[in-house]
Amino acid sequence: MRIVEAALFSAGRPVSVEEICDATNLGKKEVTKAISSLIEEYKSRGEKGETPIEVSKAGEKYAMQLRAEYAEYGKKLSGMEVPKKLLKTVSLIVYYQPVAQSELKNMVGSVVYDHVKELEELGFIKSKKHGRTKILEATSYFYEYFGFETTDREKIKEYLKEKIKRIKDRANL
Repeated sequence: MRIVEAALFSAGRPVSVEEICDATNLGKKEVTKAISSLIEEYKSRGEKGETPIEVSKAGEKYAMQLRAEYAEYGKKLSGMEVPKKLLKTVSLIVYYQPVAQSELKNMVGSVVYDHVKELEELGFIKSKKHGRTKILEATSYFYEYFGFETTDREKIKEYLKEKIKRIKDRANL
């Protein structure tokens, strides 16, 4: 279990069971069992106030991360793990959600297909088939990761509008 814990800690990003197996030379059953044990251990310790860390599932991957209530204290010291190229796309998804991938393509171009795939792998968005396109929405993991205190879409839109306004104001100084 501690070998899997070390792998999750070292990764610093969501990783699949297969990636952990490759990194540790452990079997899939061993890794899966260890992850389940770690999730329970960190949950129990977190509820007792013994640790700010949790092991969580993000899509089909697992991550060791700060619990939501502690995330703001680590934000300034941690490096950005989300590639900058994805930030515009994920911002548009969050702002317009639920949004059709075909509409998003009109906003950012055909690179949207790669971005959507990466964002799904990171666990930030979810999609469901809708005819010949996909409908895209943010996941609860997205809100936790970026420290949003709400999932209310209107409040998030207002927050994003205000953030964009401040960035523009600073650029015009």
